[in-house]
Amino acid sequence: MLTIKVLGPGCSKCKTLALFTEQAIEQLGIDCAVEKVTDLQEMVRLGMMTTPALVVNGVVKVAGKVPSIADLKRIL
Repeated sequence: MLTIKVLGPGCSKCKTLALFTEQAIEQLGIDCAVEKVTDLQEMVRLGMMTTPALVVNGVVKVAGKVPSIADLKRIL
């Protein structure tokens, strides 16, 4: 099972990345939950200094941009 985290303070890009990620998961039929991380200390602990970011199974897959749903489906 995938562990997916969307990191960001809650800006519009962060919200868009979370929405697109959830849509990609739904379209792929993956059974997982998306955790939204807004705590700055948690983001630093995960090694992220640029947001929004997408972390899949502990590996940073996207940082500083919002990929398309098609790109997210390839990433996942």
